[in-house]
Amino acid sequence: MKKIINDPAAFVDEFVEGILLAHPDLVKTPGDDIRVMVRADAPQQGKVGIVTGGGSGHLPLFKGYVGKGLCSGVAIGNVFSSPSSDQILQATKAVDGGAGVLYLYGNYGGDVFNFDLAVDLAELEGIETKTVLGRDDVASQPNERKHDRRGVAGIFFAYKLAGAAAERGDSLSDVAAVAEDAVERCATMGIGLAPTILPTTGKPSFELPDGEMEIGIGIHGEPGIHRGSLETADEIAEHLTSALVADLGLAEGSRVAVLVNGLGATPLEELYVLYRRVYRYLEERGIEIVEKYIGEYATSLEMAGASISVLELNDDRLELLRAPAQSPFFQEG
Repeated sequence: MKKIINDPAAFVDEFVEGILLAHPDLVKTPGDDIRVMVRADAPQQGKVGIVTGGGSGHLPLFKGYVGKGLCSGVAIGNVFSSPSSDQILQATKAVDGGAGVLYLYGNYGGDVFNFDLAVDLAELEGIETKTVLGRDDVASQPNERKHDRRGVAGIFFAYKLAGAAAERGDSLSDVAAVAEDAVERCATMGIGLAPTILPTTGKPSFELPDGEMEIGIGIHGEPGIHRGSLETADEIAEHLTSALVADLGLAEGSRVAVLVNGLGATPLEELYVLYRRVYRYLEERGIEIVEKYIGEYATSLEMAGASISVLELNDDRLELLRAPAQSPFFQEG
C-alpha cells in the first residue's frame, strides 16, 4: 500500500482541515467539531437548509457539495462509516434559518439510523425536518423494490435540484418534493475494475481477479450482479446505459442529463471514451442529452471503475439543474 497520509487515524480530520483551509470563502466549521462543515454564509435566514452526510472516502460526494445552490451542511463520518447523530444535529442547528431542514443522504443502514435519531433531536430543538434518501443504484434492487436501493453518484442531481429550489426560497415541503422527484427520475449503474485500499487497515475492500470486471459493484465494495471478463469501453457503455434506459422507461423524444463518473482511479480520458458511446447509444434511440457531467463526482478512494447516471428531464428539472451553484468542487452558472 502506498498512500500520501500521516497517521491513518488522523486521515479524515486532516483532509477536512485541508478543505477548510483551502476554501474559507465557501465553507466553515460552525463549532469545535471539524467533522461538521457548513457553507460560509450559513445560516440563510428564511430559507430551507439542506444537510447531507455519510462516510469519508467518496470525495467530492457529501462534503464536496456544500455551498451556494447545493447543500447547506454536512456531517462527516470515518472512511465508509456513518457520522454520529450528534454531528448531524450540530449541522442541522448551524444551517437552520427558520424554514426547516431537509435531510438528503444515501440509503445506507448506519446513515439512516443516525439521521433518524437526529430527526428526533432536532424536533426537541424546535427544528422541523424532512428526509429524502438517495436510492439510484439499479443494480442493488429491481425496479419494483427501488425504494430499497443504495444511493450512489446520482444523488448529485438531487443535491443540485433541491439546492436550487432552496436557494430560490421554496418551502421545506416543496424542496423535499423536488429532491424526491429527482431521486425518482434518476438511475445509476457502475462497474468495478480494481478495489480500494482502506487507509486504516491497508487491505483491499474486495477481491477481483486480473482481467475481470464486476458490474453493479457498490461504492464500498458491495457485491454487484455479474462478474466476468473485462469488456471493451463500448460494450460497458451499452451494458450500463441500456439498463438505465429500461429502468427509467425512456423512449424516443425523452430529454436527459448524463453523468459519467470516475470512481477514483480511472483516467478522465477513459470516461470520455465511455461518454462517446453513451451519447451515440442514446442518439440512436432518439433520446437527447441536454446536460452532461464527466469527471469524478462520487468516488471510492482509489477504486478503479466508473458509473453512469441518467436523470430524465422536464422543463422544471432543467431550470433547477442550470441554476447557479458554487462549492469547493462544483460550479454552475
